[in-house]
Amino acid sequence: MATPIRIREAKERFEGFLKSKNKASATVLAYGKDIDQLISFLEELKREHVHEVTSGDIQAFLTSLQGKGYTPKSVSRKLNSTRTFYRFLKINEYVTDDPSLLVEHPKYELNPPRVLSPLEYRALRDSASSDSRIYAIVEILLQTGVRIGELANIRLEDVKENTLLVRQYEGHPLREVPLNRRAKDALKRYLEIRPNTSDDHLFITKTGKPFLVRNIRDAIERYFRKAGIEDAKINDLRHTFVAHHLKNGVSMVFLSKVLGHKRLSSTERYLQYLKEVKNGESTNLIEL
Repeated sequence: MATPIRIREAKERFEGFLKSKNKASATVLAYGKDIDQLISFLEELKREHVHEVTSGDIQAFLTSLQGKGYTPKSVSRKLNSTRTFYRFLKINEYVTDDPSLLVEHPKYELNPPRVLSPLEYRALRDSASSDSRIYAIVEILLQTGVRIGELANIRLEDVKENTLLVRQYEGHPLREVPLNRRAKDALKRYLEIRPNTSDDHLFITKTGKPFLVRNIRDAIERYFRKAGIEDAKINDLRHTFVAHHLKNGVSMVFLSKVLGHKRLSSTERYLQYLKEVKNGESTNLIEL
């Protein structure tokens, strides 16, 4: 038999569970906001305890979101949050059945990843050529495919002669990625002008503080605009890395490990957007 628990108390315990699993603060916040929306709707239906909620209630919640102008993709994400919440509830025996599993995701098409053309990423390089720090960041992202959060977390000691140690970050695995000539040259140029500071982060501000994710993102997007590249985001450098290597016959299994993908399917999904893909056997990364 399920243990009776009020919905808001269950939500607090859910957030505590996420924090205990070292989930990123942004992830905990996002789940919290989604579940808060669900709870507010359920309170209008006079549902106080989690075991009182039905699949019809959850479906009505999603329908109300669509009526407020939420896109199918956003509604689908809210359902994913609800299912994660209910998975926690069921594991902890607060409910015996999971009503969210009876609710279907709205159908929508994923936008293809934005892949920069050679002309575009060369223009980005040119626009950042006078800024050694940003130039090095662009090259690391293009030549290794690391995530922006992983890049911000790199320490000086992580830079080896031919590899870069990517630390565990927000659930993504610890791994080493190869450094090619372009990446090494860009890093060497940056390290020559890097301010002396006690902070051991690789990329720092002029005052010696860690160069934060939001500031890195803002800086790269500013250089995108300077280069005249439209509708591009910093994550598109990672997409470009993946597409370039799949087109040039790099092993998908090897590439998946370099990217820190937990599932091979995360790498495979790019195939549907690429017109030409060589037989993937190589385990050598190719300069962009």
